[in-house]
Amino acid sequence: MLLDRYLPRMEFDSYEDFKENYRCNVPADFNFGFDIVDEWARQEPEKMALVWCNDHDEEKRFTFTDISRMSNQAANFFKAHGVKKGTVVMLILRRRWEYWVCATALHKIGATLIPGSLQLTKKDLVYRANAAKIHMIVCVNDDFVIRQVEEAMPEAPTLNTRALVAGSREGWLDFSEELAKYPPVFERPTGEEAHSINDIMLVYFTSGTTGMPKMVRHNFAHPLGHIVTAKYWQQVQENKLHMSVSDSGWAKFGWGKIYGQWICGATIFCYDMDKFIPLKLLEKLEHYKVTTFCAPPTMFRFMLQEDVTKFDLSSIQHCCIAGEPLNPEVFKQWEQLTGLKLYEGFGQSESSVLIANFSPWVTPKPGSTGKPSPLYDIDLINSEGKSCEDGEEGEIVVRLKGRDWPTGLFTGYYLDEEMTKANLGGEWYNTKDVAWRDSNGYFWFVGRNDDVIKCSGYRIGPFEV
Repeated sequence: MLLDRYLPRMEFDSYEDFKENYRCNVPADFNFGFDIVDEWARQEPEKMALVWCNDHDEEKRFTFTDISRMSNQAANFFKAHGVKKGTVVMLILRRRWEYWVCATALHKIGATLIPGSLQLTKKDLVYRANAAKIHMIVCVNDDFVIRQVEEAMPEAPTLNTRALVAGSREGWLDFSEELAKYPPVFERPTGEEAHSINDIMLVYFTSGTTGMPKMVRHNFAHPLGHIVTAKYWQQVQENKLHMSVSDSGWAKFGWGKIYGQWICGATIFCYDMDKFIPLKLLEKLEHYKVTTFCAPPTMFRFMLQEDVTKFDLSSIQHCCIAGEPLNPEVFKQWEQLTGLKLYEGFGQSESSVLIANFSPWVTPKPGSTGKPSPLYDIDLINSEGKSCEDGEEGEIVVRLKGRDWPTGLFTGYYLDEEMTKANLGGEWYNTKDVAWRDSNGYFWFVGRNDDVIKCSGYRIGPFEV
């Protein structure tokens, strides 16, 4: 078990005990690639890391040894093409298994990873490449995405390398062919190439009220913030399959398909679906005997339109939801048909899980996002900047003054110190999400307090509409 390296204490008697006494040790040189992936490979060479399948009868299983070896090859490939500590690389890989290999490799190098969505257009890519000074894009073999990247490159001076996964094309590096050329050994960088936890590991583009999406930056300690996400909200279990439904281009992927789950020793199950068909998803849950499952409420709603009782879902022990408010009727129907409650959680690209129904201490109430994570000092403030009374609506804030920086919270906006100071230089970080708290300490989400809208769990700013 690796968790005991980072958590002085793992078991708690109550939510109050958890909130008060949870602690996470953060080594000054922590690196997810070396300290988690490679360490699992060293301790348990046959430990399963990833089970992957798609709609084309492909299935692949990867041990941590496999991921360690291939990520070393990928790290050598990236370095050969100019990627080093601090170099920015975008991955547009949907749910391809190569994402885990590439992400782990980039973390080992100390590079900065930017996940990208298949929805990105030429305009989006030009903006992102120039704003973040992206050096390289690794892209899934999708005609639309390939065309957008090719059209964007002439207008993006720093973007000079592109690689294609699961296919070949003139003018692109073939990732599979390239990988085979490089040795499966990659030593931990030292000297000037070594990173610290304060270096930038990950950047998410996220929507704001003005202008184009902002660049939310996370340091190398960020994965440790997702221990709470995975262990205490999603309830992942070592050597059991966890499934979170998310494309790799979104922060929810980081929440549910790599960091906290692998730190806890769980096996990630990924169904790389061409499109969401409820019947097929239910078949996968049954066939692979998934133990813990997380998806947006909308997916549960569509699955409930099928005859759920025809499927043996007895392997599932815990279900979570996030991304949008939960309809109480969906909660009741799912519990009635499966015996499983839905444990809602709330957070942002800027954080790990902020508020959640932490099992077994916080019994979920339909429609409530639960109670605050022990990582964050969370409050609600009204329009006068004062703490809200129970029942009073206010903005969800994370207090920053007078305490250590919360592990998992973003450290600012990439290449924008003015905006960083404006948002993180005061007493708190304001999420701009509105909620109210009941007399039992449960938070109830209301909506946004700005012009940002949420659609299927994604934030969309007015400038993008």
